[in-house]
Amino acid sequence: MIRSLARLFVVPTLFCSFGFAQNAWTPKEINDMRDIRDAALSSDYGYQELSYLTDSIGPRLTGSAQYNAAADYVAAEMRKLGLEVTLEKATVPHWVRRNESGELVTYPGQANHFPQKIVLTALGHSVGTPADGVTAEVVVVNNSDELHALGDKVQGKIVLFNAKYDDRLRDAGYSFDAYGDAVRYRGIGPAEAAKLGAVGALVRSVGSADYRLPHTGLTLVDPKGKNVPAAAVSAEDADLLARLTKRGPVQMKLVLNTEMLEPVTGYNVIADLKGSEHPDEYVIVSGHLDSWDLGTGAIDDGAGVAIAMQAVETIHRLNLHPKRTIRFVAWVDEEGGISGALQYAKDYPAAKHFGTIESDTGAGHPIGYITDSSDEAFKVLAPIAPLLEEMGVVVNRTGEEAGADISPLSWAGVPGFAPLMDSRKYFDYHHTAADTLDKVDPKELRENGALVGVLAYGLANCAKTLPRIAKPVPDWMK
Repeated sequence: MIRSLARLFVVPTLFCSFGFAQNAWTPKEINDMRDIRDAALSSDYGYQELSYLTDSIGPRLTGSAQYNAAADYVAAEMRKLGLEVTLEKATVPHWVRRNESGELVTYPGQANHFPQKIVLTALGHSVGTPADGVTAEVVVVNNSDELHALGDKVQGKIVLFNAKYDDRLRDAGYSFDAYGDAVRYRGIGPAEAAKLGAVGALVRSVGSADYRLPHTGLTLVDPKGKNVPAAAVSAEDADLLARLTKRGPVQMKLVLNTEMLEPVTGYNVIADLKGSEHPDEYVIVSGHLDSWDLGTGAIDDGAGVAIAMQAVETIHRLNLHPKRTIRFVAWVDEEGGISGALQYAKDYPAAKHFGTIESDTGAGHPIGYITDSSDEAFKVLAPIAPLLEEMGVVVNRTGEEAGADISPLSWAGVPGFAPLMDSRKYFDYHHTAADTLDKVDPKELRENGALVGVLAYGLANCAKTLPRIAKPVPDWMK
């Protein structure tokens, strides 16, 4: 996933005294939200659900049997709560990863012709190499300008994009901005290299920890043009290749046994806690159920699904009845192109949605929340600020995107929200084999469930109108 955050906006408690923020909720509704917070903070329901998704089902690659098993499981759990549940169809890609390897065949200073293993993993949707791989010289570039400066010197080569994740931005609290700066080469780099005649492409793993872990993720494939096999290499191996290529020619053998099969039917899991006064108006609470296949998808994004499940379960357990329908959604195919979200936006009018929430940034301690609406939305929601401040949720931001799956509704003006978490360690594990249950702190997961539960119930009962600001549709959608 990718999320851009804009300027900082702190919501102080004094907003509660402003006239425009009063009467959005009754005193009883404020007390109900306090009860939701406290009940969620004392429940491990979400962690138990996440444990099953990760430990018992495992990776949930879009189009896989494991994804379908996860969808059936989540649907069954929502039915246990008495919610109205549907498995709604979407056509999704079906890409498979088999074996993969990288090896330096010749390189400067090589002793006794020993090859060197390179730790790598195929990028999502990458085409495969021939069965016996492709062997070519490696050239290293740091950005697109350096690539295009090489021109025809790229012909027949394997190109490594050695763009580094900025740890300084991460340490300043802007992990996703650092990710956004580096991840562009994973997305468009292989296609750019292919246009110049490259026979393969590598990208430096987009992450913040050097544990020789390759980070996978989607690369853009041109359905009409030339595509080349593409893989992510560990940060350490990217540095190795950068050093060696400065000393002389480096020949590498790349084997990626991948295949894009015919599209299949996937499922968004939808469960409705019906509204008492406006059942045809919706507040979405969600996460995406699919994951990459290297780890078990605990922080990306099993945690988001578990947080949404916790929020809905808590409201149901307290026998609260929201005025608008709270709609739980476990999205299909966020990682592969948001086909589930796009299908949903076709099936359900944006005008019927009061607000949306998606959790897709792991499970770190929530320090606030963001909206893709405007500062005015924070002012409307100010009366609930004291409830959140007591658990350390004090900083809020307006941003360009609150969540990939809710973005099609945001383009039509539906206000989107998302927890703002401590994400300093998120990209240590994101899209790697280390994305496993042990990376999730049960206490912090409960805190996120409490935040999302309060937001969902608050939006569902809000008597004020939130700003509806249409967003530009991104170029890749046009």
